[in-house]
Amino acid sequence: MADSQAMALALAILCFLLCGNAFLPSSASSDSFLQCLSAMMPSELVYQQSSSGFVSVLESSVQNPKFLTNTTVRPLCIVTASDVSHVQAAVRCGRWHGVRLRVRSGGHDYEGLSYRSVRPEVFAVLDLARLRGVRVVPGEGSVWVDAGTTLGELYYAVGTTNPGFLFPGGACATVGVSGFISGGGIGLMMRKYGVGGDNVLDARIVNANGDVLDRAAMGKDFFWAIRGGGGESFGVVVAWRLKLSRVPPTERHALFQTLYLGRCSDLLRTVSGVFPELGMTAADCNEMSWLRAMAFIYFGNTNTPVEGLLNRTNSLGTYFKSKSDYVRRAVGRAGWDSLFQQQLSRNGNMLMILEPHGAAVGGGNTNATSPYPHRRGVLFNIQYGSMWWGEANGTAAATALGWLDGLYGFLGQYATSNPREAFANYRDLDLGQNVVGRDGVSSYSSGRVWAERYFMGNYRRLAAVKAAVDPSDYFRNEQSIPPLPKT
Repeated sequence: MADSQAMALALAILCFLLCGNAFLPSSASSDSFLQCLSAMMPSELVYQQSSSGFVSVLESSVQNPKFLTNTTVRPLCIVTASDVSHVQAAVRCGRWHGVRLRVRSGGHDYEGLSYRSVRPEVFAVLDLARLRGVRVVPGEGSVWVDAGTTLGELYYAVGTTNPGFLFPGGACATVGVSGFISGGGIGLMMRKYGVGGDNVLDARIVNANGDVLDRAAMGKDFFWAIRGGGGESFGVVVAWRLKLSRVPPTERHALFQTLYLGRCSDLLRTVSGVFPELGMTAADCNEMSWLRAMAFIYFGNTNTPVEGLLNRTNSLGTYFKSKSDYVRRAVGRAGWDSLFQQQLSRNGNMLMILEPHGAAVGGGNTNATSPYPHRRGVLFNIQYGSMWWGEANGTAAATALGWLDGLYGFLGQYATSNPREAFANYRDLDLGQNVVGRDGVSSYSSGRVWAERYFMGNYRRLAAVKAAVDPSDYFRNEQSIPPLPKT
């Protein structure tokens, strides 16, 4: 170790001992943080703003170009951890030298909070894309998955190494496994197997002290919180042990993207009895393996090989904004007719995705496994999306956002209320942002504005976990869980 590195490490250790793990003021030197990183991990893993590869690494998993403008608040550096020890080092250096971390897995945060800040501040991005891998044992009903792995990489590993098993994830292959689970994780098979957070058996997380904890070391409440309560609020999950479920050798997939776990003959009888209007025949069936079905859903065709699920390349051509709702009572035919006539038939590049709930999602004891609260009585979730091209702000953006606000406003009469529920993984800063108090900690009362819409009655319990595991609010962003104040 070079003398300068040894000196930086010695200073860091001294600071740790003297400060008792306290989070240092924001005036602490950015240079000392960078020196600490250089003393504790290979320098080629850290990309400073002056580095030639900084921009390409920053953009590597950005999904929305609206967060790559000249006004975007960018990180001091990007730490591309390739080992758990690098995650520990980043957390410890950040705590010692007053630099917070934003953690990025797949980069699909709808508001870009895994790699940008809304307000000016000094922060670093901890990018987990190099920390990926799936450890599959043929015939076993569980799998260990590194936090930087995408859903597509997970599907491919399970489908090729352990056929006959599945993980009930989402439809988008480039979504990070960690982000999917941390927000609850809804998907095509949740009515049968529950949400993603319901299928977590164990995890390994780096806490605010830089220590690695497993389920046993975390304790019941901490482990509960990370399975759908916004994992970035509590630490850095580095690996998940996921439950796998058995699946028939072939599945049937319809053009309107309905997944049936079984044979065509069984589905034909069911659909003919329930939806005779579709006029479904055996010729409409397409039987395939679960892995092939996941590829079909994502790519929209049967020609793309399943290896395409391994592609992490992003496309930055489309700007978008999303919102969400939950519906607990039937909309009715008149309501759907009115929606189409007044909104959908008159507007442009918008979409609505309805995701049915109930069954395994709405079971009586499911809140015990995951903080995902939208359970009993929910008919379906709605995701609204509006897209535009050209530039982040301008006429096209104003028009698209106007459409979105109009659609969201119209559906308010049918959506839940008090609170109007929303899905944490469809993050929406329009719902509110944290206010940081004079003590440097996010206010619990300011968090209620948005968090009770994502987490409902679970918000207080999540805040209590936060107060226990990260009282100084080190893991913080505009919509992170604040610590519950002492009474």
